[in-house]
Amino acid sequence: MAQLFSPAADTWMRLFLVGSLSLMAGGTVGIIGFARSAYMTSTDVRPQQPVPFSHRHHAGELGIDCRYCHSNVERGPQAGLPPTETCMTCHSQIWTNASVLEPVRQSLAHQTPVEWTRVAKLPDYVYFRHDIHIAKGVGCSDCHGRIDKMALTYRAKPFTMEFCLDCHRDPAPRLRPPEHVTDMAWTPPADAGAKGEAIAAHERIRFGELTHCTVCHR
Repeated sequence: MAQLFSPAADTWMRLFLVGSLSLMAGGTVGIIGFARSAYMTSTDVRPQQPVPFSHRHHAGELGIDCRYCHSNVERGPQAGLPPTETCMTCHSQIWTNASVLEPVRQSLAHQTPVEWTRVAKLPDYVYFRHDIHIAKGVGCSDCHGRIDKMALTYRAKPFTMEFCLDCHRDPAPRLRPPEHVTDMAWTPPADAGAKGEAIAAHERIRFGELTHCTVCHR
């Protein structure tokens, strides 16, 4: 009886199966890695801005509180960008003729806002409010990183669904007292979980409901 396959056929078949499985596994890992890459999540990207504003200088070196410029962060869904008048509160006295601040002076003269490029932007299908997070004890640095050390602002956290759910599943260790919400240098205590649970109880945070779809998608 004639032999249909050569003696090496089994070897080639095994190599083919191993190669196919390896390619599938490698492709899956590659896709997941690409989805989490800085390119896709826009992390560590410093977009061109009309003025090279430095949070490191203003928030870090000068110690200006976040709420001085982002005045709506405790009262509404968006933190808000400072109007030109806020910038000129200081810059009408210092760096008055600096060329780098010409767009700010023109903004004030023509009563038109400075067109900043947003860094911390969420998709339109995501429902998010700054005020509720601030009120419950979520610190600015938890989502924005050590922005007080950024010479040019960039997105420090990926803002993916996984990132949000990790916190919503167990927010207690991340909660902090209200006086430390804007404190960039705050570090959780050794008993962060227990203290966070006390804050959550006081603020009536309903743990079991934080991962419901309608919390973030309405």
